[in-house]
Amino acid sequence: MTQYLVKRILLVFPVVLGVSLFTFVLIRIVPGDVLDVMYADSPLSVEEIQKIRVQLGMDKPMLVQYLEWISGVARLDAGKSLWTRRPTLQEIADRLPVTVQLAIMAFVIGFVLSIPMGVLAATTQDKMPDQITRLLAVIGAATPDFWIATIAIVFLASTFGWIPPIGGVAGPLENPSVNFQQFLFPSLILGTNLTASLVRYTRNQLLEVIRQDYIRTAFAKGLEAKRVWYVHAVKNAMIPVVTQAGAQLGGLLGGTVIIENIFSLPGVGQLTLSAIHHRDVPQLEINVLFLATVYVLINLVVDLTYGWLDPRIRYS
Repeated sequence: MTQYLVKRILLVFPVVLGVSLFTFVLIRIVPGDVLDVMYADSPLSVEEIQKIRVQLGMDKPMLVQYLEWISGVARLDAGKSLWTRRPTLQEIADRLPVTVQLAIMAFVIGFVLSIPMGVLAATTQDKMPDQITRLLAVIGAATPDFWIATIAIVFLASTFGWIPPIGGVAGPLENPSVNFQQFLFPSLILGTNLTASLVRYTRNQLLEVIRQDYIRTAFAKGLEAKRVWYVHAVKNAMIPVVTQAGAQLGGLLGGTVIIENIFSLPGVGQLTLSAIHHRDVPQLEINVLFLATVYVLINLVVDLTYGWLDPRIRYS
């Protein structure tokens, strides 16, 4: 187990390094100059803008810029935002609690709803509950989050004259009621795709597990059907479900861009969208690298849960 853990942790570094290089190069080769965008309406002359470019090190070869940037990241110094002039890591730290709360609430809602629905669909295969559950899962997977969010806001405003509080986010401990109102609908909408995906995964895996020999043996020995389903089958069926859920959790952290923007939640997603809009290269680079690193670490944790879910799995 320890040897496997060390190997997996060591594999994280080349993956993150590769993502950082790809992100850095891809952002730099996008047409358009960030300083030209920033100073489009500025009275600064071309010579003055060139001086700023030299001060920021943007006149150096791309390889030199990358090495300086990645070494700074290793020292937890990823530079400053070109627009706010604040450290990029500080910008992420200030907005991270909003994104984390939104992603966790969406994950919990999606997981709590999907597992019982998937089990219900599997235990009533081809019956009415199964058909309704599968229909809802397909609709949820096919409907974009931004469309659901827009319809939800319009429906709530036109029907009940109410929209979620917009603006500064209230802390969950400072004002729990307002905080709950601000995050409930965004997290429900963000968790829609997760729910739809996990319902299908849970149902399909349960139907596969229930055909295994040890399940047939359990039924042949006269064990109660509920005990066979919920004690033996469900736990072993959770391995691919947990894998998908872990991947979705990483995706939730990176997929909050649209939802945060629609509901005016000042999280990392909105920060990333703002960096794209303003061509804030340093902020965008560290945001992408941060989200990629979180995604990789979540997958590592998911891998380590396999042994707990299925004792037959041994790490080597």
